[in-house]
Amino acid sequence: MRTSNDPDGPDAGARRGGRAAPLTWPVLILWLAGITAALAVTGIVLRRETGLAPFLVFLPTLIAGRGTVRQTAVAAGWATLVILLSLIRSPLETAAGNASVIVFAVALNGLSVARAVQRARSEGEITRLRSAAAALQRQILRPFPLATDELLVYGLYEPLEEDSRVGGDIYEVVATPYGSRVLIADVQGKGLPAISTAFALLSSFREAALAESTLSAVVDALENSVLRHNSFAAQAGEAERFVTALVLGIGSETKVEAINCGHVPPYLLRDGRSGRVPLGEASVPLGLASLDPQPRAVRRFDFPYGTTLLLYTDGVTEARDPSGAFYPLEERAAAWGDVPPADIAPTLHHELQQHTRSRLTDDTALLVLRRRTLQPPSADGEPS
Repeated sequence: MRTSNDPDGPDAGARRGGRAAPLTWPVLILWLAGITAALAVTGIVLRRETGLAPFLVFLPTLIAGRGTVRQTAVAAGWATLVILLSLIRSPLETAAGNASVIVFAVALNGLSVARAVQRARSEGEITRLRSAAAALQRQILRPFPLATDELLVYGLYEPLEEDSRVGGDIYEVVATPYGSRVLIADVQGKGLPAISTAFALLSSFREAALAESTLSAVVDALENSVLRHNSFAAQAGEAERFVTALVLGIGSETKVEAINCGHVPPYLLRDGRSGRVPLGEASVPLGLASLDPQPRAVRRFDFPYGTTLLLYTDGVTEARDPSGAFYPLEERAAAWGDVPPADIAPTLHHELQQHTRSRLTDDTALLVLRRRTLQPPSADGEPS
């Protein structure tokens, strides 16, 4: 299965890390021909026969900010050629003036190409770092399916590898002496600092889930982990971050404990029906406990045997189509009650790709928790 925070609008997928989409060759040709024609007409109308020379020389500089190195070189060559033809047809009053224009044009166009080369190298390095970070996420997060005595867990994790938009979604399911403990979380912000916070939180959860006897103590350990990481980040001059998280404790009883730290609530699927789990008002995200004097509330809800629970990040609920409409998870989930748990994640991923026209703008994480049915006891009284 494929292991896959803030959309900028319906056209965000057309941008990379907040930059405009790169130029295509038809657009470049249109720019070159259109601007050259406009300047030529302007020169004729204003009777400035050398009107192209002082203006067209800046075109490659504009192209260097968005185009490839080859596109910038083409624009530089075109601008130099047109300026030369313009000066041959209507030279300036002195040879020194002509030479100055040619030298200036060649020098500025050369600098434009050099700038495009530097930008391409820088962006290539950033892309490699982001892709490496996404690959590291896949390695640190365990692949699906996961299994404990209480749960069979399927899922989807799709990190966005496009430049600085890679985020900090994480998940984990740990079998402990106290039952299964589940975490799904989303770190505020994007980029390598968000991933660093996510890894620190994941390590803390794996340790606390086994060591702490209560779910509240587990969440307290996660809070302290985020605070410690923020302290180190501040020393390095980085911004402090908070984390939305949902932590579950699932034992042999059908009642489940949940602490919601500002995360989106789960959905329960059963008997062809689905519904949002009523967890009440969410507590503050991890890293912000000092803002609320009240301890985080432990909620309980019924998770019967043989039913399915969906946990997800806002990369699912905030996915938008080209018109800006959000993905209707509640409406779609209503039809998944009879879908085999192993098929829910691929179904969701397919629908997200269709809804967004394959232009996802955030990490996507989904956990499909299938509550295992208790095995009947055998003839000797032991579970079979």
